[in-house]
Amino acid sequence: MPDWRLAIETHKENKKFKKGKTIFREGEQVAGIFFIYSGKVKIHMRWDEEKDLIVRFAKSGDIVGYRGLGNDMVYPVSATALEDTIVCFIDNSFFEATLRANPNLAYDLMKFYSNELQEAERRMRNLVHMEAMGRVAGTLLMLKNSFGINKQGFIDITLTKQDMASYSGTTYETFSRMTNELIKGKIIKVDGKNIAITKEAKLKDMTLADQTGNYERKGKKSRTA
Repeated sequence: MPDWRLAIETHKENKKFKKGKTIFREGEQVAGIFFIYSGKVKIHMRWDEEKDLIVRFAKSGDIVGYRGLGNDMVYPVSATALEDTIVCFIDNSFFEATLRANPNLAYDLMKFYSNELQEAERRMRNLVHMEAMGRVAGTLLMLKNSFGINKQGFIDITLTKQDMASYSGTTYETFSRMTNELIKGKIIKVDGKNIAITKEAKLKDMTLADQTGNYERKGKKSRTA
């Protein structure tokens, strides 16, 4: 509600994080919620003792830290700045008071949670059933759809192969092998860490699954990595 805008201005805190810095860490006590003003962030969690699984990427206008809101008040994931990032932080007590006083905001947040849950379930299904090439293709399409392309035609986010492998649920070696196949097929082109999709329809074909989880390209089963 308009009356709450001044209150939010009073209670919010803008924070700056350099590239590579942690915004919040898995297992820490929940302090509040973060709204990204500028920059890009990866949300990740420990998969085992040596590996991280990237849950999602966030950009300007996105919310991070909401997974910690609940009965168990610890963050189940970590958030790390992929580039210099500015966030707006609102502490828990004021955020909860804002939701109680603003039913429209609470309703919109409920829809946001619902959409995020559906996306998380879809990703888990893909990680379980989809072959490596399908997951890599889906990752590249997601990055393009989420971050767009720059003036040079490359996806407008710079990531390491390790981060993209982590999001795809593959090893670094498998991700490299799959992207090399895509380069040879002229489906993508790479310049350093920059990636451009040249045949988007081909990538979309690779993500189409039958009900048994087998993925097809041009009517033939794709090779499992």
